[in-house]
Amino acid sequence: SSGATQEMQVTVTKNGNRAVLKLAGRFDFNTHLEFRTAVDSLWVDPDLAAVTIDFSEVEYLDSSALGMLLMLRDKMGSAKKEVILSGVHGNVKQVLDIANFGKLFRIA
Repeated sequence: SSGATQEMQVTVTKNGNRAVLKLAGRFDFNTHLEFRTAVDSLWVDPDLAAVTIDFSEVEYLDSSALGMLLMLRDKMGSAKKEVILSGVHGNVKQVLDIANFGKLFRIA
């Protein structure tokens, strides 16, 4: 199948006071809704202390994805929850490095 309209898969797993938000595919403007919906269920959860975003299966992200991550950081920060980015590699790592996200997020 052509990658043009490929949906990003968003899977949320909770384990005690931590949640993992696993992304797969292209993290771009078209996936805004899926990402937001998943995030909204997490930042209001009183039991959660930390959320890990798993990028191991993300092959692409764009500037709107960076904006979504910043929005997530603001929401989680106001709710006193930590955000960790994990599985960052290749092109995704380059984009995050250029955007200086290592200063804003814990990248595991």
